[in-house]
Amino acid sequence: MNLDSGTIAIIQLAWSRHLGLEDNALAETDSGERIYSVSERAQTLCFLRLFGTEVFSGPEWAADRARSKSALELTRNSGLVQMSMEHGGRTLGAEQLFFADSFPTVAPLEELAVANDPGLALALERLCPPDDVAEAGLAGKEDLFILVDDSLDEPRPVAGAGYSITDGILADMSVLTAPPYRLQGLGSYISSVALEDAMAGGLIPQWRAPLDNVGAARTAVGSGFIPAGVKTSVALSA
Repeated sequence: MNLDSGTIAIIQLAWSRHLGLEDNALAETDSGERIYSVSERAQTLCFLRLFGTEVFSGPEWAADRARSKSALELTRNSGLVQMSMEHGGRTLGAEQLFFADSFPTVAPLEELAVANDPGLALALERLCPPDDVAEAGLAGKEDLFILVDDSLDEPRPVAGAGYSITDGILADMSVLTAPPYRLQGLGSYISSVALEDAMAGGLIPQWRAPLDNVGAARTAVGSGFIPAGVKTSVALSA
């Protein structure tokens, strides 16, 4: 399955604006070529590879070093950290980017209900490891969809998904599943519900998964998302 060419153009527009580039910068740069966005006031180094086109942003000294680096070297956190060590380089993470532009097939789960209560998102976070909670940032999303087992005396959240609108175009998604309910397809199910809602609102769903998180990538693909790129960032000391 591939993304529609019109969808790709909109994603390129959104990311061009996000990176402070001309609107057509990513669309008009050939696959395999690299754009350098240089600012001496930049406090981060960022490397993006999206639909084959590469963008490196940061100060001039960093751009000079990046010109001799491969995409693989710049994608790895260690590569950006090593080239910025004397400037206090501190990793902000490496993530894989997924997008979707087709409505998923979502069959209702008779034994579980979907709620939009932010309180249930907080309750779900309390059931999950702190690292997972921080990575998902679910309770902070603008639109929430919480899968609830309401067969109990007190409804229990088992999984949740949500999104916030970024750059006016993209629905930035996240998902969180309580540990006892993982590997049952519940994360993919509730993500599909959120995806459908975002697309109905005219948005393009975007999923960002840590590069080393195989489970998150699997959930994204299971929810109908297609991998399209990677992004790595490093913070510089002030």
